[in-house]
Amino acid sequence: MIRICSKCGALLLDDSENCSFCNAPPEDRSEVRVPAAVKAASNDAGEPEWRAEVSRRLEQYRARRGHISGDDSQSGLPFQAARKAIDVEIDDEIREHPRARPATRPRPSERVEIRVQSELDFASAADDRARPQTALVPVAPLSKRRWAAVVDIFFLSLTCAAFVALFLVASKSAGGRLTFGKVDAGVYFAVAYLFYALYFSIFITFAGATPGMQMLGLYIVRLDGGLPDTRQLLWRSFGYLLSGATLALGFLWAVWDEDHFTWQDRISQTYITAAAPLSDADSLGVAAEHTFAHK
Repeated sequence: MIRICSKCGALLLDDSENCSFCNAPPEDRSEVRVPAAVKAASNDAGEPEWRAEVSRRLEQYRARRGHISGDDSQSGLPFQAARKAIDVEIDDEIREHPRARPATRPRPSERVEIRVQSELDFASAADDRARPQTALVPVAPLSKRRWAAVVDIFFLSLTCAAFVALFLVASKSAGGRLTFGKVDAGVYFAVAYLFYALYFSIFITFAGATPGMQMLGLYIVRLDGGLPDTRQLLWRSFGYLLSGATLALGFLWAVWDEDHFTWQDRISQTYITAAAPLSDADSLGVAAEHTFAHK
């Protein structure tokens, strides 16, 4: 006796009350009697009754769906053989039509130049520092230029003292007096610098030399040994103002300068000499024969 569950359709071979698959109650199950022919066939074949029933139902299901019978065996899928055939065809095609290699383009020849810079020679540079161009008009020695500076300081001090005396006389008549505060010191320094600027600007621009230079026989000349023009004298006056504004640093520059030039000498392209200046014809000849002198 084979029982089939009415809920899930499972075959119940044991005598249990509930279904072993869906656990349906006994009243939901129905008993199906297998024909005797099936039983006999299953007994003769030595197979269990449930397996014969499963085979029979499977054959009925296949017959309804139009599928092949259970005896027909499906051959293996020929994927491996097809892949081998495709590989063989590809190999044959590659052999028949070999891949053409791209033509190599000729590379343009490149030229690399390596220039090794030689030792720097600043003495032969075109824009070298300004120096005297003739040995006929050498730079005046520092000792003589210091004495000229002492004479100029003496005259400048006399000028300031005369101005202070006039100021005292005028202030006494008006009831004023001199004081010595911080603001007063600034005013005194500004007045002294004003006298210094007027002293050198007037004498350099209009006379071509200060009283101290004239007393010691010093002259202001160009680099070629000739007398300077008005533009160069104006630049030299500006150099004096700049040197005085820096607490005489422009004058002290001549101590360590290789040509013993001050700031006003470098700015105006002139210098002080104790020799007689050259004439215009001589200076033009020197300028034509020599450029800036080099050491």
